[in-house]
Amino acid sequence: MENTRKIYFKSKKKFLKYALLKEHEWYLYCFQKKLRAEENASNIFSKFIYRLSKNRLGSKLGIYIPAGVFDEGLHIWHYGNIVVNAESRVGKNCMLHGDNCIGNNGKTEGCPIIGDNVDVGTGAKVLGPIRIANGVKIGAGAVVVKNCLTENATIVGIPGKEIRRK
Repeated sequence: MENTRKIYFKSKKKFLKYALLKEHEWYLYCFQKKLRAEENASNIFSKFIYRLSKNRLGSKLGIYIPAGVFDEGLHIWHYGNIVVNAESRVGKNCMLHGDNCIGNNGKTEGCPIIGDNVDVGTGAKVLGPIRIANGVKIGAGAVVVKNCLTENATIVGIPGKEIRRK
């Protein structure tokens, strides 16, 4: 949990300031703390209690992230309209900028498998049984429905220019 604290708060002074003022980083930190507690729960009763607490805070923040989807290092920049399907798998150090959807389109089966160090921009959607490589940056407003197996690529939402290589 200390790693999650370091993601949001660079110093103990900032941690105390945000906790006292109830800044949005504080609430995002609390959500992640509850998410990780649910994942690490030892029995079904404690898992249920952690899930209930996480979902209650998540409904206030507009976030639905099931346990076990994200690996360590998840960083949520802004809360509001973040929905992740429980069948999706996301690697380490993923960044979500808000208004994101990771899952399927409701018609097809299968969900995305996303690599490590992926940055998902504001309003970006990743839908369907696709794979995203490590280090990919998904631009704001992009709707990704095809595989991106090129590492360190940038995906933008401009028609005809879906994938740009660095």
